Amino acid sequence: MSTLGKRSATALLVIDVQNVVVDGAHRRDTVIANIAALVERARRAETPVVWVRHHDDGLPYGSEGWRIVSELSPADGEPIIDKNYGDAFEDTALEQTLAARGVGRLVVTGAETDACVRNTLHGAFTRGYDVTLVSDAHTAGDKTAWGAPPVPAVIDHTNLYWAHQAAPGRTAGVVATDAVDLAGQG
Repeated sequence: MSTLGKRSATALLVIDVQNVVVDGAHRRDTVIANIAALVERARRAETPVVWVRHHDDGLPYGSEGWRIVSELSPADGEPIIDKNYGDAFEDTALEQTLAARGVGRLVVTGAETDACVRNTLHGAFTRGYDVTLVSDAHTAGDKTAWGAPPVPAVIDHTNLYWAHQAAPGRTAGVVATDAVDLAGQG
């Protein structure tokens, strides 16, 4: 159980699945299809879906590259959090949005694994949330030219270390799309 008191609800967090962010990303279509399936399941279960969009000098707010991919579409009333730091909690209304919905557990999907997904995972966990990463619903682009490992290794490593996170009063875990429980654990 999270350390956030009576906040027992779960939310699905969809991070930065924007045109330019996932253009050429590893297993792009499969990851987006997995996210779309989770969004549909969340809506049927009346689990909040919270969308996150990044913008900065290289990704201008309102540009075509900034838009959420056409395969995914926020529904009316689903919050969209605009951010310009890696951690979606930094200088945004994400915490207030989740608190207003009684959310203490996040199911995390999106891009990029080695940047905004990882930063937001840690940001949520240190703020007291239970955090489940969906192993086959996050991705990144190739950064080997800058010395990073190949993307499959980045994803595998993130899944491995997130499965072993621990802290008092909080849970962390990793599950595949088909095993996600939007109401409870896993």
